[in-house]
Amino acid sequence: MKSSNRPMVVFFSILGFLAGIVGSFVGIAAVSSSATMQKALGITTSNTGLPVSSRIENITVKEDSGVISSVKKVSPAVVSIIYTKDVRVFNPFLSPFDDQNETIEQQQGGGTGFVITSDGLIATNRHVANIDGAEYSVISADGKKYDAKVVSKDPIYDFAILKIDVKGLPTVEFGDSDDLEVGQRVIAVGNTLGEFQNSVTVGVLSGKERTIQASDQAGSSVQSVDNLLQTDAAINEGNSGGPLVNLKGQVIGINTATTAKGQAEGVGFAIPINSLKTAIDSISKYGKIVRPYIGIRYATVDEKIIAIKGMKKAEGVLIVGDESQSLPAIVPGSPADKAGLKEGDVILKINNDEIKAGNSLTRLLSQYQPGDEVTLKILREDKELDVKIKFGEMSG
Repeated sequence: MKSSNRPMVVFFSILGFLAGIVGSFVGIAAVSSSATMQKALGITTSNTGLPVSSRIENITVKEDSGVISSVKKVSPAVVSIIYTKDVRVFNPFLSPFDDQNETIEQQQGGGTGFVITSDGLIATNRHVANIDGAEYSVISADGKKYDAKVVSKDPIYDFAILKIDVKGLPTVEFGDSDDLEVGQRVIAVGNTLGEFQNSVTVGVLSGKERTIQASDQAGSSVQSVDNLLQTDAAINEGNSGGPLVNLKGQVIGINTATTAKGQAEGVGFAIPINSLKTAIDSISKYGKIVRPYIGIRYATVDEKIIAIKGMKKAEGVLIVGDESQSLPAIVPGSPADKAGLKEGDVILKINNDEIKAGNSLTRLLSQYQPGDEVTLKILREDKELDVKIKFGEMSG
């Protein structure tokens, strides 16, 4: 009995196996023949007739198209800025009384800018336009060269405004730098290395509200710069003053700094464009960039200051001088001096706005104009006080 049943068992096993194979091919054919089903699942058919997913490819194409269209939109308004300066050079091997000892050589450098008004106002970095005795020229995206003059330099932010005498220029569109999300795609455009005009690099917004210690190319003039955007889009020498752009082709920042070579890769910084908007309003009103002036030197409250002052949390700024350079905490005759502020006071609020991470003193001050009167909430020793102060004027 057992030997007579074995062929029947083998037969049904083979039959089941063949039925499974046939069913699989039928299923694939059904899916492949249904255009509606393929579209719903993101499946296309290759030359071999096998189904291939195209969903990832479509996403990549759409993102690349956004970058391309954004670059096309902003590039006509991006310019290269060149400065030239005559520099005296002395030959150390000749006598100082020798007529051949001194020669004049021309120093050159530059950066990037972008057109903000059709009649020729151009935004760039202050450190690009801050060369004493230099003559400036601008090269537009179509290769035309114009003489330029420095209209104004921002006394707080790394901004400057140049002017060329031409009308009908293409201009950039501003975005809203307060409405940015970390991780969103951004594009930097600039005159890389002072040689490659309108170079494009792409990255993401890596962070907001960053503070750095910035210095010039010689390593001097160190200052604290806050309220910066951080990006991993490459910002190279010569990119300074160029636009940082979103996928709508709107300028959301001005490229201003990068980390020192060898320290880190993919760490660049830009000034939020909303800070420039107030500077443009200032030029329209005063003919120059002016900022409200208090007249204090300060340090942002950190854990060390919290421990010293007995504070509960990190907020505000501590008014403190710099003894090493004989710089007072309160500038004599300044609005702070007239209002009775003292070294050791901690400014906690301007009106009802707290000074804290993401809401720096510099950012809050940019919302006001010279002559505005506000109330400062300060901590003096262990008591909170309200002090009225009228802002003075600071201009570049």
